[in-house]
Amino acid sequence: MEQQNSLHKWGDMGNGLYRNPVLNADYSDPDVVRVGRDFYMVCSEFHYMGIPVLHSQDLVNWKVIGKAYDRLEIAPQYSQMEAYGRGSWAPSITYHDGWFYLYFCTPSEGLFMTKTQNPAGPWEPLHCVYATEGWEDPCPFWDDDGSAYLGHSVLGAGPIIVHRMSPDGKSLLDNGKVVYVGKTAEGTKFYKSHGYYMLVIPEGGVGKGWQTVLRSKESVYGPFERKVVLETGKTNVNGPHQGSLIELDNGESWFIHFQDTGALGRVCHLQPVSWKDGWPVMGAHGEPVSVFQKPNTGINCPPSRPQTSDSFEGSSLGLQWAFNHNPVDEKVSLTEQPGALRMYSMEADCLLNARNTITQKLMGRKGQITVRISAAGMADGQRAGLAILGGRAENWIEVQKQNEKLFIETVAGGIAAHGAEIGNSLWFRCDVNLDSVTYFSFSTDGKGFMPLGGPCEMINGFWKGARPALYTFHTSSANAGGYVDWYDFTYEMLN
Repeated sequence: MEQQNSLHKWGDMGNGLYRNPVLNADYSDPDVVRVGRDFYMVCSEFHYMGIPVLHSQDLVNWKVIGKAYDRLEIAPQYSQMEAYGRGSWAPSITYHDGWFYLYFCTPSEGLFMTKTQNPAGPWEPLHCVYATEGWEDPCPFWDDDGSAYLGHSVLGAGPIIVHRMSPDGKSLLDNGKVVYVGKTAEGTKFYKSHGYYMLVIPEGGVGKGWQTVLRSKESVYGPFERKVVLETGKTNVNGPHQGSLIELDNGESWFIHFQDTGALGRVCHLQPVSWKDGWPVMGAHGEPVSVFQKPNTGINCPPSRPQTSDSFEGSSLGLQWAFNHNPVDEKVSLTEQPGALRMYSMEADCLLNARNTITQKLMGRKGQITVRISAAGMADGQRAGLAILGGRAENWIEVQKQNEKLFIETVAGGIAAHGAEIGNSLWFRCDVNLDSVTYFSFSTDGKGFMPLGGPCEMINGFWKGARPALYTFHTSSANAGGYVDWYDFTYEMLN
């Protein structure tokens, strides 16, 4: 019953209203496209593999339906655990001529695109549109006459640059033209609405910024008029910006954007949009709303949230999971032990460099995560556990095999705690509370749980919020060959 009641604390309130944030999880730099009665969202994932694709029919209730890629074979660092904070930055998704196009930049390798006719996938292999360093936040635009353009920002603080692009979206046709220089102007989004070419861009930085609209009747290059259309004002929503303007067939308009919340990451808010003198006015007179009537999409969607729990049944991981850097496919199996996720150990000097690590987003500010592990296949020197990844903070509870015996150990907030010798099967738990204390516990029977260690250090890092993770590794090549089996990952959202 608590799980159902928790749906009212954010997102769909179940009575025709919604409460912000609509997605209280780290879906940073959201971009949304509407096709008919369906909405599709993508977000930045950085070094986690890869960009998730979400679906909704009311802009409030979302599910993950696919991924744009599973790995980045664009530089060796993505397989060497050396690409933290790199990878996919602020993607954009657009629908044109029967195809969904997705673009993103990596800070060191360039501008990439992929496309599909089904956003659930498969997506075409990544295509490098332009190899370069220091670009970010690209967005394509096809004008009414078929002419194609691409806008982007430059790493750090802008400016906004617009290029001619080939109609197939695979190459740039010129060196680009600077169209706007602002205060940390980035997150370019192109629209054509109310008789204007519009650039809808965030300014002012992640934590304290605002949303700006540039408009021109003449061309995508301007000259532009400028107006701030959303800012914190008297609310407690810091930095409301960077997102998508969505227009419905019934005349309603909406804006979905992020808010930086620290350890939870950048969460998604939905703002109503009215139009005044050809300008979009977001929220309530340009300030974020807390509670509002749901979009009138003509579809009654029951309250729901993106996936969290996973029984590890079937032939693939749940779509909520993402590998930390490129996976090694032969080191993970869902078929060798039916009903379990088998993870083989690989050598690493620490958890941050442990390549066989899967993660997912924290969902809400409070929840309980429980998973069972079988350590029967572990090799001497192997480690395996449940972690909360966040920057370089160490927060984990694990089983270690030493001299043919199994022991439990925890590091929370950088402080270690040691447990007694244990058997092959045990349960790990993390009680997440971002407003109080997050701590680990374990059980030998799945019923009684014993706390071990102090409070976790819940922080964001590498542009992402804190994330639960499952992992295994060993620190010496002499200890290769072991594995663990994970069963019944349950994630109860409590707020």
